[in-house]
Amino acid sequence: MTTALLTHADALGHVTPPGHPERVARLEHVLHALEGLDLMRVTAPMAAEDDLLRIHPESYLEMLRLNAPREGFAELDADTFLSPGSVEAAWRAAGAATRAVDLVAGGEAGNAFCAMRPPGHHAETETPMGFCLLGNAALAARHALDHHGMGRVAVVDFDVHHGNGTQDILWDEPNALFVSSHQMPLWPGTGKPDETGAYGNVMNVPIAPGTDGARMRAAYTEEVFPRVRAFAPELIVVSAGFDAHLADPLAHLEWLDEDFAWLTRELCALADAICGGRLVSVLEGGYDLEALARSARAHVTELKEAAG
Repeated sequence: MTTALLTHADALGHVTPPGHPERVARLEHVLHALEGLDLMRVTAPMAAEDDLLRIHPESYLEMLRLNAPREGFAELDADTFLSPGSVEAAWRAAGAATRAVDLVAGGEAGNAFCAMRPPGHHAETETPMGFCLLGNAALAARHALDHHGMGRVAVVDFDVHHGNGTQDILWDEPNALFVSSHQMPLWPGTGKPDETGAYGNVMNVPIAPGTDGARMRAAYTEEVFPRVRAFAPELIVVSAGFDAHLADPLAHLEWLDEDFAWLTRELCALADAICGGRLVSVLEGGYDLEALARSARAHVTELKEAAG
């Protein structure tokens, strides 16, 4: 078994205005950092329409298509933009997530990492926001449930910002557990512990600004891992944001490269114990280019070790 790396050049076609933190250079740095690793390299397909309609209404998808500009930028909100290549990039990012599930569920890969953009965990059912257009991690979970007959899927989100979009999409899904650790207070302001989902299927773990990796490790060991283990998912989906890094300009946690390596290693060990190692990771945030590159390489290196 090996780790599948799913990516596509279309992800570089989603261009943001000058100075925007979610920029093309993010993915360029990640892909450069992953060079030399022995991975199963897979071309990310376009997402199937029927898959996307499981998490977003047709009117929302059409809105994105209609607003895509022929040149320049279309502003969806103060943080979220479309360029001429954004729709293709977003559809490819979503397609990477579903294809990664197919590969892992079918036994073709031990686990997978989707190196794509735009990110997805802030995209709500009918609202783009926070640099995000489509709910990639939520889609991976729904694809596993609907296409592969899995009974339970867990989504673990360690991005520094709360995954409000994933939470919104999976709120009423009893067979999906959503767990998010995130800095609080911080944008988008959601993710309080009392937000628990329609079926008790949401767990939020707020972390105070200035918290280092030792506190993160304790929170995951004492709270997150036991909850995921008790849920007994058949697949773990990871929203892998690296913006909790000490160097990141958009938040105030103090994790280091080795903290992301530890967290990945432990998530892989948990997946190995409860669901045959099946794990799919999708890239979310991370806005210091060098810290992002190093952390992503540490993450994928641990995935590769776990895949054997």
